[in-house]
Amino acid sequence: MSDRVYLDWNATTPLRPEARAAMADAWELSGNPSSVHTEGRKARRLVEDARAAVAAAVGAQPQDVVFCSGGTEANALALTPGLRRGTGQGMQRLLVSAIEHASVLAGGRFAPASIGTIKVTGSGLVDLAHLRALLAAGPPALVSVMLANNETGAVQPISEIADVVHEAGGLLHVDAIQALGKIPIDINLLKADLMTLSAHKIGGPKGVGAVVLAEDVQGLEPLLRGGGQELGRRAGTENVAGIAAFGAAARAAISALPVDSSRLGALRERLEQGLKRTPGMMVFSEGAARLPNTTLFTVPGLKAETAVIGFDLTGIAVSSGSACSSGKVQPSHVLDAMGFSRDLAQGAVRLSLGWSTSEADIDLTLEAWRKLADGLLRGQRRNTA
Repeated sequence: MSDRVYLDWNATTPLRPEARAAMADAWELSGNPSSVHTEGRKARRLVEDARAAVAAAVGAQPQDVVFCSGGTEANALALTPGLRRGTGQGMQRLLVSAIEHASVLAGGRFAPASIGTIKVTGSGLVDLAHLRALLAAGPPALVSVMLANNETGAVQPISEIADVVHEAGGLLHVDAIQALGKIPIDINLLKADLMTLSAHKIGGPKGVGAVVLAEDVQGLEPLLRGGGQELGRRAGTENVAGIAAFGAAARAAISALPVDSSRLGALRERLEQGLKRTPGMMVFSEGAARLPNTTLFTVPGLKAETAVIGFDLTGIAVSSGSACSSGKVQPSHVLDAMGFSRDLAQGAVRLSLGWSTSEADIDLTLEAWRKLADGLLRGQRRNTA
């Protein structure tokens, strides 16, 4: 067993035992789920059982779940011009919040000229006044707002946002990838028109995701065309093993949610109280509702890459609040949108907890941080002397 502490659960999670077992069982099957013989029907049953489990996890109907290769494909598939409710008007422009995942900011299949950006507050929540102004400035729009931010953990008031969008004749897409398994989700209570999910954030395998539609949403055009899989909405033979594991992970995550949410919230509170003993330490989005497992913090003068490496050398895996591209560390676009300076954003460190995180893990993390912070503060004192 590894003696390392893993605190990067928002990036990806370990494979749950239930998901591993489901994959192993699926690998024993030889049938194509589109075949009508016995072997094919067995494979189809695994896919449909998983579809029902994923649907139940978000209060949807199984026939409204479309499996695909992961969260990025799910978001690209969801951002489709022409989406509509029933026989209503299709959406010809897209509005996305400034803190969305890169796969949403890319705009799916909307033309760049038809995409607008919604401002957020200093707490990382959608600026509703700006959203209303954008909606009033053009035809009905598809609006994309994530349920919970992957960096800060801030949870958006989705049902309130949905009311604003629907009053303007628009539709709402919710990226719930980071929220699934951490907080209760019901697509109907949230009033979302479509939602995207990913298996590897809840203990499933990488490379499996889903688009979930509200019951009367029409016009989802496939990205991949060919066979008639997924009711013609996503061509290609289904990843039976991955989908079966997604279903098993969804069942396990939802079953454990009440206990895990309470326990992780208490651990995060203890973690943040310990971190706050460092002078000047701040937690981003602290005043907003947040996922119970997520802390994004900084100290003025901190360099995130230095802290991440320092934690790693002590056996603790954490992440930076910035994204790496071609070896260059860039400030977080999330913190930039929230109005924080480049210097402060470059020092953001994210700690995200999961179902196996223990009290001992928190103790080790705080001990490591005290040593790192002491070194940082000594360096600052030398530089200002």
